[in-house]
Amino acid sequence: MNRDDASDILAFLAVARERSFTRAAAKLGMTQSALSQIIRNLEERLGVRLLNRTTRSVTPTQAGERLFLSVGPKFTEMDADLAALSELREKPAGTVRLTATEYAAAEILLPALGKILPQYPDIHVEVIIDYGLTNIVAQQVDAGIRPGELVAKDMIAVRVSPDLRMAVVGSPSYFAERKRPKTPQDLTQHSCLNLRLPTHGGSLYAWEFEKNGRELNVRVDGQLVFNSAGLLLKGALKGFGLAYLTEGHVQPYISQGRLVRVLSDWCTPFSGYHLYYPSRRQPSSAFSLIVDALRYRSQ
Repeated sequence: MNRDDASDILAFLAVARERSFTRAAAKLGMTQSALSQIIRNLEERLGVRLLNRTTRSVTPTQAGERLFLSVGPKFTEMDADLAALSELREKPAGTVRLTATEYAAAEILLPALGKILPQYPDIHVEVIIDYGLTNIVAQQVDAGIRPGELVAKDMIAVRVSPDLRMAVVGSPSYFAERKRPKTPQDLTQHSCLNLRLPTHGGSLYAWEFEKNGRELNVRVDGQLVFNSAGLLLKGALKGFGLAYLTEGHVQPYISQGRLVRVLSDWCTPFSGYHLYYPSRRQPSSAFSLIVDALRYRSQ
């Protein structure tokens, strides 16, 4: 592979990953027209179309998807190997890309980063908020943070939080005109704030409950659907309906009297958040520092 092919493939990988010429061009520091010409030249040399272009989206063709999945991880490994050379520096350096949910990023990741970033000014961290099970190899992300039960078995998993519990909450104004539910089945009589997640095939998330070994999944209904836990919380605070969120997310508002918790006896603990990454990846010193700072240590 000559140097031009390598740089052009890197440009293609950026477009395929971002699904946008505009965003990819911004990341690469070039104009959109220049990036488009690079992709056209690459397609002509290879003799196949790599991207489907419409006015609204850019998606890989079958050939493009094959190139993205086969070549992308190799470039990621090369980046990791180059980053590992920072071991030879006096201080760790490099960029670490992490994906996490809003709550995990705010309550777990940022406090850990606050402990190490001031000491290591050459370490840079990019945080990508994502509720799906990101393919961190294909998307060139170093690691992800998700509940342990969702982490693939072929990944290294490091616990970064204690066990979690969910909580059903509503505002005092919401309950002023409605009876509080006593069982999960009662939720069908309430206005609930739904969450749509890519991890569930784009379907609405079913609220999960358990008591005395009895498990229940309830499909709730309401006027609002979000794809962000932060908006679920804001909707509940404004009295739009009941929300189903992690206990840590809502506890401050319960303590302040701004939210009322119900069905707590039906919400049992489950596996806490874990940092996951491929076992074959050689971690850089910067990445190792972040993993150690995130590692959960029970008191």
